[in-house]
Amino acid sequence: MAQQEIPKTYEAKQYEDSIYQQWEESGFFNPDSLPPHRKEAFTISMPPPNATGILHIGHAVMLAIEDLVIRYQRMKGKKALWLPGTDHAAIATQTKVEKIIREKERKTRHDLGREEFLKRVEQFISESRDNIKNQIRKMGSSCDWSRERYTLDKGLTKAVQQAFVEMYNDSLIYRGNRIVSWCPRCFSTLSDDEVEYKEQKGKFYHIKYGPFIIATTRPETKLGDTAAAVNPKDSRYKDYVGKELDVNLGKVNIHIKVIADESVDPEFGTGVVGVTPAHSAVDFEMASKNNLPVIQVISPDGKMTDKAGPYVGMLVEECRERFIEDLKKAGLIEKIEEIQNNLSICYRCEHVIEPLISKQWFINVNKPIKKFGNKTIKDRSLEVVKNGDIEIIPDRFKKVYYHWLENLRDWCISRQIWFGHRIPVWYKGAETHVGLESPKGEGWKQDPDTLDTWFSSGLWTFSTLGWPASVKTSAGKPEKTGDLKTFHPTSLMETGYDILFFWVARMIIMSTYLMEEVPFRQVYLHGLVRDEKGRKMSKSLDNAIDPLDVINKFGADAVRLSLVIGTTPGNDMNLSEAKIDGYRNFVNKLWNISRYILMTVKKVEVVKRRPKPETLADEWILYEFDSLISVATVYLDNYQFSLAGEDIYEFTWSKLADWYVEIAKVEKNKDEILLYILQNLLKLWHPFTPFVTEVIWNKFETNELLIIQPWPKAGGKIDKKAIENFELIQKIIIAIRNLRAESKISPAKQIKAIIIVGKNKKLIKEQEEIIKFLARLESLEVVAKGKKPSPSLSAVISGAEIYLPVSGMMDVGKEINRLKEEEKRLADFVIHLEEKLKNKKFLDRAPKEIIEAEKEKLKDNTNQLEKVRQQLKSLK
Repeated sequence: MAQQEIPKTYEAKQYEDSIYQQWEESGFFNPDSLPPHRKEAFTISMPPPNATGILHIGHAVMLAIEDLVIRYQRMKGKKALWLPGTDHAAIATQTKVEKIIREKERKTRHDLGREEFLKRVEQFISESRDNIKNQIRKMGSSCDWSRERYTLDKGLTKAVQQAFVEMYNDSLIYRGNRIVSWCPRCFSTLSDDEVEYKEQKGKFYHIKYGPFIIATTRPETKLGDTAAAVNPKDSRYKDYVGKELDVNLGKVNIHIKVIADESVDPEFGTGVVGVTPAHSAVDFEMASKNNLPVIQVISPDGKMTDKAGPYVGMLVEECRERFIEDLKKAGLIEKIEEIQNNLSICYRCEHVIEPLISKQWFINVNKPIKKFGNKTIKDRSLEVVKNGDIEIIPDRFKKVYYHWLENLRDWCISRQIWFGHRIPVWYKGAETHVGLESPKGEGWKQDPDTLDTWFSSGLWTFSTLGWPASVKTSAGKPEKTGDLKTFHPTSLMETGYDILFFWVARMIIMSTYLMEEVPFRQVYLHGLVRDEKGRKMSKSLDNAIDPLDVINKFGADAVRLSLVIGTTPGNDMNLSEAKIDGYRNFVNKLWNISRYILMTVKKVEVVKRRPKPETLADEWILYEFDSLISVATVYLDNYQFSLAGEDIYEFTWSKLADWYVEIAKVEKNKDEILLYILQNLLKLWHPFTPFVTEVIWNKFETNELLIIQPWPKAGGKIDKKAIENFELIQKIIIAIRNLRAESKISPAKQIKAIIIVGKNKKLIKEQEEIIKFLARLESLEVVAKGKKPSPSLSAVISGAEIYLPVSGMMDVGKEINRLKEEEKRLADFVIHLEEKLKNKKFLDRAPKEIIEAEKEKLKDNTNQLEKVRQQLKSLK
């Protein structure tokens, strides 16, 4: 193949769309189209972004990591499937469409009616769903679009209905009145995990309450109290337990019973708490145990009910103010304290959450299950992590997972919204029908509620692979077929640690129950992306990075590298455009190394076998490359992406570009080794930077895509002595470069060097031209024995004495005086820092980061002082 003209700069925008089109048209995203003889499957289910959403930086991290893994596993010969999809995101999507209708038509969904409103939602989704899919493509995601799923498609809807019916028939799903987290704005229940907490300054009201004093942050709920509770061991109140009292609360009188309950902390306040069964989950449990009446004083629309007496119809905040005024007038306020407390708010609209009693559908997480040996779904979900069936990376998140599951209450799965999976339950009078289809006959009405989005998302790994249709009965036992058999359990679930409870735990619950197997073997949790100062990215701070903007500016490969290198599982990362720009420069460096090799070799061709080394440099670079392949493979097998990337980066920039390519200019005839290393280096980089590597690979004109090339394997004999000898040559060159830099001798200036090497004279003489070229030497004298020339700069490396005569290059006397002044300045500063770090007042008062900075400053200046003293010594 003739030499090629290759542009000096890699312009990502010129290539990325056409390269992605090449991949997509090849069919290799589909595991069924990969080269044959792939027995072992490797599966990732993509966490589905909102169908109507846009790509944000959190998605970009997920896509960068998952694509890296799937490309690596594909190159390792696995039947690699990355299954994409989108989520209907019920509350978010309905809220968005309602807002559009309100702004454009000044109407509500109720004005349109359910059927017409859902048509509008579907229209909105169909118009915007392609956006997120195209944005996923922009990241280079090699997912199998032929298997793409949507949480509301027919197959997944059938799966959701089947799951509900099975769990209902097994008495795991029930309908009942319980305290739920209610959002008056969304007019729907939320799961416990959909409730967020905002720290705020609040007030703690101490109220005279009959013979007691109670403290509360929600005084308006006291209008619905039906009891006062004390600890049974609290002797102060033992005579009151069991009595019924009338309590005056200003304009309202309430009737309460005094009860004893172990949950009451006698040390908190006065040791007495008002019990509001209709507006507190804890109080509801107390009421159930003690047969207390339940009085609801706050309605689903966030207003006071007629049970609130004179406060009926008021919003909660208004009622609170008016009620406190009335209590003050009646002399019933003991005191009011200012406190910091957490306010419960809706994760979607940020409205204050009201705990209310509501008739909802729940999953019973504490019911013993026969097929689990009378263990609960909580027990089974804990067991699969504890016994190692599922590995969580990093390991510390196991404790978080255990804590959440152990404290899990019955999961409320019904939502009072129109968009979503309709609950497969029908009513006619007192009759209830639960099934996959509506019952025959007239008069049946379907439950108006929809299912929690996390219910359908919990089925994601197996419903997307064909469940329940892919399960057939054989000899009375269920048996998986098709994709479900090949690809489930999936191999890896990669997602943010912030949805460990929302999603990961629920997938484990649903899969272990319905499939009786784990949904995935490993869970890899990435952290949040923060700005360069470590702050959370947000609209209010105007510090959010739009992945599409930076892809357009720097290229997808640079964005991917910035999200992977320098990060560790479970830890947040800081990101800036400067970091992305740095990796854009590296991508261009890889391009230029490749360009140099491809434009200087006599013939561009694929080298299929490891070349035979002819020189020390050959031995060294092939050894280093074998080591890199081995180490990078181990790192990637263990999901240590950053460590793998850092090592490949260091080899590319330093060992290959700065050393071997430069040596090749001296030794010549390196075509075979340069091509062998380049083609395999492209393979190592491909999972990280797929676009630029595929573009360069195309220059080999193999008629094959890099995406399906086999992962490199290390091989070949190691000549340890040759490696040691080359490393000595490197040390000598580095020592000469350091002497030049420390004495501010221009890199362009050709100078003389003398090396006294003892028994290594022959070795150094053989490598003389390399040393001269890389150390920028005019001449090099190599002797076995000799004396130090004066004046000269000197260094001793592994028994070799290196001298750089400086007579005529500098005013030695002037340089010695300069170095003495620098020595004194540094010595004084080191003493100052040492004294400062011994000062107890400084150590007690200074922030930790300031102390660490001073320690680092001391270390740096001590090292600099030692170098100046070495320079002085060599010049005397």
